[in-house]
Amino acid sequence: MKARLYSSAEELKGFSVKNCPAMPGPAAVLMCPPDYFSALADLPGSDGDRQRARVQWDGVKAAIETLGRPVKLLDPVVGLPHLALAATQSLTGVTPRMEKVCLLGHSRRPARRGESERLEAWFKAAGYKIIKPRDQSLVFEAGADCAWHPGKRLLWGAHGFRSDPESYALAADAFEAPVVLLKLVNERFTHLSSCFRPLTPEAVLIVPPAFDPVSLELILKIFPIVLAADEREAAGMLPCNALVVDGTAVLEAGAAAAAGHIRAIGLGTRPVDTREFIKAGASVAALAAELF
Repeated sequence: MKARLYSSAEELKGFSVKNCPAMPGPAAVLMCPPDYFSALADLPGSDGDRQRARVQWDGVKAAIETLGRPVKLLDPVVGLPHLALAATQSLTGVTPRMEKVCLLGHSRRPARRGESERLEAWFKAAGYKIIKPRDQSLVFEAGADCAWHPGKRLLWGAHGFRSDPESYALAADAFEAPVVLLKLVNERFTHLSSCFRPLTPEAVLIVPPAFDPVSLELILKIFPIVLAADEREAAGMLPCNALVVDGTAVLEAGAAAAAGHIRAIGLGTRPVDTREFIKAGASVAALAAELF
């Protein structure tokens, strides 16, 4: 399949998810202990508590391991407080030839670019082909703004607040996969991972007010089952930042309504406490970069 970008329902003529080649799911995740994590890096004046963050991080790690997904560790680094959000500045996958690829992010904030350098070293040592944004003027927030369609060689990517739409041509080329582009329009949801979580090949959890009408139409065209998260709960508890592990969604314990929606379609749920990370706009999925 020729890799291309889709930004409207009209462009989907002749497109079918069924025709997208199958893609293996992740075999493990990469996590970084929050030894130097601080919500203060994003939210001055918040009551960040590193000890509490460590307890919550341990709980997320244990939940993922209990579900059978191995966890590999990235060493924390002084001066990189957000390295604990291991999934936000890298996007991993495999090409049709089963070549492991890591596409690094390029943040608008220079202070976060050191994360990409540390991730590059780890993924290179793990046998991944490293790809970096060629145009350093473009912002690409990698795993924070991109998501794989479960089981398919198809990417979803967001723009509007952080990542530039032009950056997704590189993602399409890197993974030889089409990309469906979604525009975010709600300032409460500035990353795709805060308002869009594919759960199964047929079902997705979204925050409808986060998207423009064209993007909502794209989502409805491709997913037969669209679950609508409550906007207030989604902003406060980040259920769309869940991580699905073999039919079970690991998500913030405070997102009771979203958990009910997820169970209604036959998936399990595993509640965990991530409130210290929510202060920095992150939850389970941000803490665990998927490995292939």
